[in-house]
Amino acid sequence: MFLFNDLVQIQFVDVIEVLGTIAFAISGIRLASAKQFDWFGAIVIGFVTAVGGGTLRDLLLDIPVFWMQASRYIWCTLFAFIIVIFFRKYLVHLNNTIFWFDCIGLGLFVVVGYEKAMALDYPIWVCVSMATVTGIVGGIIRDILINEIPIIFTQELYAVACILGGILFSILNFLQVDLVITEIATAIFVVVIRILATKYHLKLPVLKGED
Repeated sequence: MFLFNDLVQIQFVDVIEVLGTIAFAISGIRLASAKQFDWFGAIVIGFVTAVGGGTLRDLLLDIPVFWMQASRYIWCTLFAFIIVIFFRKYLVHLNNTIFWFDCIGLGLFVVVGYEKAMALDYPIWVCVSMATVTGIVGGIIRDILINEIPIIFTQELYAVACILGGILFSILNFLQVDLVITEIATAIFVVVIRILATKYHLKLPVLKGED
């Protein structure tokens, strides 16, 4: 009965958070494997990628850090590690594996970050900021740890996709669109922006130094 009640109380955003955690962890672990990290190092990179953005978000919002309140995030990371171990050959031969999982995690975490700030009654601009922080910071930490230039500074419309996703969430929420539809639409919107920006090489202007 207790388990049934717990399952009933699970919200769709919780499912989104778990899926986003797994997706980001896979992207981090896959990148760590490309750098020849050992198992422990790969798990650490996966975990940091998955929880880094949410950790900074919670610190900024002055609330308990989410992954310290439940063990499922560690289990999600270990599950992602098992996926990479058993399906390594498929993931290696799958073109742009890291890109796809990174896109999925980005879209899902934008939703999670926005809703966390919205639930605390912060203004829209803070919600959009927290959506962006949740989406991008884990990847930044991951890239720094593996000695790469963070993709937020090199790839097409990365942080911008998060900001636009947050704005879309705000608009749909203002129009009182069903919350689940808003969550799904926002996540898909962010993923589509990343795909289109990468396909057509859409970038912000480069800040140039002296000629």
